[in-house]
Amino acid sequence: MLDIKFIRENADKIKEAAKNKNIDLDVDKLLKLDIKKRELQNQIDKLRAERNELAKIGKQGKPTEEQIEKGKKVKNEIAKIEKKLEVIEIDYKKLMYATPNIFSEDTPICLDESGNKILRKHGEIPEFNFKIKDHMELGKFHNLIDTEKSAVISGARFNYLFNEAVILQFALIQFVFQTLIDRKIIKKLADKVGNPFDMPFTPAIPPVIIKSEIMKKMDRFNPIEDRYYLKEDDSLFIGSAEHTLGPLHMNEILNEKDLPIRYIGYSTAFRREAGTYGKDAYGILRRHQFDKLEMESFIQPKYGLVEQDLIIAIQEYLVQQLEIPYQVVIKCTGDMGKQDFRAVDIECWMPGQNRYRETHTSDYMTDYQARRLNIKYKAKNGKKKLVHMNDATAFAIGRTLIAILENYQKADGSILIPKVLQKYMCGIKKIEKK
Repeated sequence: MLDIKFIRENADKIKEAAKNKNIDLDVDKLLKLDIKKRELQNQIDKLRAERNELAKIGKQGKPTEEQIEKGKKVKNEIAKIEKKLEVIEIDYKKLMYATPNIFSEDTPICLDESGNKILRKHGEIPEFNFKIKDHMELGKFHNLIDTEKSAVISGARFNYLFNEAVILQFALIQFVFQTLIDRKIIKKLADKVGNPFDMPFTPAIPPVIIKSEIMKKMDRFNPIEDRYYLKEDDSLFIGSAEHTLGPLHMNEILNEKDLPIRYIGYSTAFRREAGTYGKDAYGILRRHQFDKLEMESFIQPKYGLVEQDLIIAIQEYLVQQLEIPYQVVIKCTGDMGKQDFRAVDIECWMPGQNRYRETHTSDYMTDYQARRLNIKYKAKNGKKKLVHMNDATAFAIGRTLIAILENYQKADGSILIPKVLQKYMCGIKKIEKK
């Protein structure tokens, strides 16, 4: 959520953001409601002050009939205006919550993903002198992936992982944790992008269920049709570890000396994938249940952008260590989230599809989430300010497995294990037909 004062002073910017993010928002109506809301609040404040003065007179001696009547009249008037204010605040809050964040100067303006811009590419696309297999063909060949039995048992868009695929998943987890808790690696990457902080990430396994009220504060409740909602508990399964990492410091005042605070969380996540019927239904790219490693960061406003730069540098480092070709893409206005000030993706090369596919996201929200979560820090000058927040993928396990299996396949159907992961693979350096 944005500050109403900022909206008042930047109405044209908000209108531009809403238009370019495909959000139907009546900014003028919001501003009119804001004026009316303040007028009513001023009336209430004046009447309360008058009521307090009458109460003081009453304490000093027996009030007159006129004073008693006046007191009742003031009380009734306050109640009437408060009811009017309550009605206005319903529409006011809806519009405030619907107001998008503005976007960065380098964000491309376009109404759909066709406007996304490639910033850079890394690595050579592999050339195969044999007919390649996609990840499902490799998965069946080596008994690594099963989507048929899971469809019978759990439904469509679920899967089983077996054998080396399971070990490979936990190798990726170990690799990420060992990297992100290493201050030397963080410092090296931070120095590279001009980030002054070498604070490592705190490992976390967060809850996978979140209360509706907290998800709304995160501004991740909608689209509700894409969530698994638990009606009896008024709670939801998370769609990413950041959903329960983001509220960790809700209603807290942090010390500036402790910033940045960084977390790397691992969790299972759940999405209905509403509106994607028939899209990426094959294989394990788009699942209802999947596992992710997610970064979450809380930092002072002036370092928010360089914090995102660091996070992207970490993402690139991780993919580079796997030696998988990728491209970095800045998302356009129509493809970014309502909360996002700046959104950047990494897309890894997937030979089975003969194209790059999104494997990592990085979202910088400024203080948009922090305002509703009420996460502040006490600056050195004693002032309390809202933190800025970043969240980003370290690895989406399923999509990373696809990239590894397809890029590392050999003519005989075997699959090499990336060198950086071999020490976590229980002695396995190659997946071979049993």
